Amino acid sequence: MNKKLTLVVTGAAGFLGSQLVKALLQRETLADNHGIPREIGKLIAIDRVALQGIKDSRLDVVTGDISDGEWLKSILPATVDSVFHLAAIVSSQAEQDFDLGMHINVDAFRQLLELLRHRADPVKLVTTSSVAVFGGCLPAKVTDREVWMPQSSYGTQKAICDLLLADYSRRGWVNGRSLRMPTIVVRPGRPNMAASSFASGIIREPIHGEPAVCPVSRDTPLWLLSPRKAIEALIHGHDIEDSEFTQGRVINLTGLSVTVGQMVTALAQVVGSGVEEKIAFVPDATIERIVNSWPGDFDTRYANELGFTANDSFTQMIEEYLADYAS
Repeated sequence: MNKKLTLVVTGAAGFLGSQLVKALLQRETLADNHGIPREIGKLIAIDRVALQGIKDSRLDVVTGDISDGEWLKSILPATVDSVFHLAAIVSSQAEQDFDLGMHINVDAFRQLLELLRHRADPVKLVTTSSVAVFGGCLPAKVTDREVWMPQSSYGTQKAICDLLLADYSRRGWVNGRSLRMPTIVVRPGRPNMAASSFASGIIREPIHGEPAVCPVSRDTPLWLLSPRKAIEALIHGHDIEDSEFTQGRVINLTGLSVTVGQMVTALAQVVGSGVEEKIAFVPDATIERIVNSWPGDFDTRYANELGFTANDSFTQMIEEYLADYAS
C-alpha cells in the first residue's frame, strides 16, 4: 500500500506559512524520499498563534513554542515524512533582540534537527535562508561560491543554520535543503519588523491610497521574488531528488534585480501617474546599513539547473499582488 505522507509546517500562521499550507492541501501530493509522488494524508500546522481560515480534514492546527524541546517532541509524530521550517525572528527584530533571535533562529532549529536526527528514515527538511548571510565587498553578481560575511545578527543566525543543515544532511540524519530567499514582494497586510518590510510597503500602501515611507535611496538594488514564486519554490525545492544537489544543499534562489526607483516607476505604470507622490523618502541609517549589506543581484546558474524560476518583471509582481490580494 502507498502510505500517505505526514507533513509539518512551522511558522504556519505567518504569511508564507499560511500560503504554503493552502498550496500543499490544494496540490494533494508530494514526492517522498525516493522521488515517488504520494498523497498527503496529514498536515500539522505549528505556530505560537493558531492558523486561521483554512478548513481541511487533513489539517491539524497546533499552537505552542517551538523553542520548547519537550513540547516539540510531544507533537512531532514518529511517522513524519517532511518538515517545512519557516518559523523565525525577522531581521530587524533579531538585530534589536539578540537573545530572542538566537533562541528561535538557532537554538530551536538545532533542537528540531536533533529530534529529526533520531528518526528511522531521514526526514525531508525544507527551510529558508536569507541574502543577509552576505556582506562586505561583493561582486556585481553574487555566485553560490561567494564567502558568507553577514553584517547582522540575523544574517549570522541564518548562516549557522545553513551550515548545520548541510552537515546533518551530509551525515544522512536529515534530507535537507535550504532555499536562500530573495525579498518577497508584494506582501499583503501591515508592515512587520523585517528590514525589508518597506519593499512591500512602498507598493502596497500607495495602491490602497495610503502614504508610505521608504528608508533607503532610489538607487538601492533589491533581489526580489513574488509570493507566488516563493511558494512554488518551496514545493519545488522539496521535490528535488538527492542526486541533483551537485553543488550543495543551500541554494541561492532565482530572483529579479530591481532598484527602488525602478519599483516606483513600475508602480506608476500599473496603477497610474501620481501614485508615487504618496511615497516619502526618509533615510533610516539602521535600515540602510542592513539593506545595503545585502547583494542586489545573483548568478543563479545552480538554481536554474535545479529548475527554479523567477518573475519576468516587477510589473508582473505588482499585477500578481493586485490579482491575489488587492481585490
